[in-house]
Amino acid sequence: MSMLAGATLVVSALLGPGTTTAGAADVPAEFGTDWHDPVTAAPPVERPHTTSCQVTLADARFRDFTPYRGAYTPPEGCGDRWSKVVLRLDGEVKGRQYDRLGYLHVGGVEILRTSTPEPSPDGIAWHVEKDVTRYSDTFRTAQDVEMLIGNVVDDTYTGVIDVHVTLTFYAGRPAAPAPDRVLTLADTPAGTTLTTPRNSERVVAEVYATGSGGGCEEFWYLTVADPAPYSCKAGRGPYREVQISVDGRLAGIAAPFPNVWTGGWSNPFLWYVLPAPRAFDVRPIEYDLTPFAGLLNDGRPHRVEVSVAGVPADRPGWSTPVNVLVWRDAHRAHVPGAVTRADAGDLADSSAFTPGAENRVRTEAGHRLTVSGYLDTSHGRVTTTVTRTLAHTSVHRWTDGEAVDGLGATWTDDETVGAAGHGPARTTRTHRTYTMNGATTLGADGRLRTVLTLGDRATAVTREGVRRTAWSRLDDTYSGDATYTVDVPRDQRHAVGTSAERYRLLGSAGCHDRSLTTVQGVLTEDRSRC
Repeated sequence: MSMLAGATLVVSALLGPGTTTAGAADVPAEFGTDWHDPVTAAPPVERPHTTSCQVTLADARFRDFTPYRGAYTPPEGCGDRWSKVVLRLDGEVKGRQYDRLGYLHVGGVEILRTSTPEPSPDGIAWHVEKDVTRYSDTFRTAQDVEMLIGNVVDDTYTGVIDVHVTLTFYAGRPAAPAPDRVLTLADTPAGTTLTTPRNSERVVAEVYATGSGGGCEEFWYLTVADPAPYSCKAGRGPYREVQISVDGRLAGIAAPFPNVWTGGWSNPFLWYVLPAPRAFDVRPIEYDLTPFAGLLNDGRPHRVEVSVAGVPADRPGWSTPVNVLVWRDAHRAHVPGAVTRADAGDLADSSAFTPGAENRVRTEAGHRLTVSGYLDTSHGRVTTTVTRTLAHTSVHRWTDGEAVDGLGATWTDDETVGAAGHGPARTTRTHRTYTMNGATTLGADGRLRTVLTLGDRATAVTREGVRRTAWSRLDDTYSGDATYTVDVPRDQRHAVGTSAERYRLLGSAGCHDRSLTTVQGVLTEDRSRC
């Protein structure tokens, strides 16, 4: 049986803090009709102890694919500069429903991409929090609001998704300057274009890239190329790379995160309480486009496009909305500059198929890009250089009929951003590693078992000259093991499952270390170590 069995339409979301304390609990022999509300070990959003104001963005019930549309008005009583802005989504659903994908736009800016948990018959509630201070420019004026969590409700899938979304504004100055402008791309006959202020001195694009749509691109990391006999075929195989270009020149590359939604790997019993990393927190890929700022600062629209390398040209399934964050030079109306270097190495992508009782596809791929440019700012010439190196290795193995289907995969995404000019050079190095190791097995007795471990890891160090000014180390690891009987009514599935997550974030900003464990939908451990 393929891992794609039961694949559903979803799009992505944000992690709530899940601050539940587990006590002594009776663990049932099997999953019942109710289980613990979804939680996550990720840290909650820290909130300042200042005056706050709250605004409701949406109250919606999603039954179909009709978007919620409303209006946003800036808060009164907290000024128009905020130390922090926190989004909170509270959701409820009961009955039977697939996982679903959703987005929230304010003034056309995507501020949240989220997915939903699958409900128990008795119903669940969950919440998502996100620091959205970076979008403060959008929140200073009245805006249209659009939200959609596409859903299907009928005699079988009965779950109506109820959501309430708020923004809370905290008065004061932010710890780091928020972008002066938050821009979106314009659709023109020539393609999508961007027009930035002429005095931009830092430009960052963020792309909420998700493979979805219920087809093979939802499980892109498992796709294979001909002649391998597998149910999902795609181009050269599983390598995917999210690229951004400016006027046809490659400006940024990144490894997409291998999202697993709450019906993923053919086994929703893995995810009922603990979602996979980022399943409720679809964080955007960030590209530092400052080397291109001198080009963009000419006051004219420039063509900006996002593509996903490795996807066959005729295949849908990827969503890549773009926001562009701009910091301006307050002392110059025009900041000139130029791109001085844009070197892309050859994209390596090799998949080797070995047939046998257990078929195997081994994939090795990678890419490297260096871009550099200068700006003549009010504080002198500043040269920014961005280097990004991607690598992917995986072994996909399966038996005939896909009764056994397994994957071991690692993605790395190394990025260095350096700025040199007046004063000490500033350099930030980030090393990201994503891992996926597991297998789904369908026995002759109709029992399907999935064993899976997922990892989301990153280290980052910022230096000014030789002095380290900031550092962080993230390790978010999920493991699960769940079994149920397929193709029978719910009350005959005899499902059992365990799951665990440990989220460790250490660094100059502090420490968070929390572990959660579940058995048959009961939260049996909630432990903090910091």
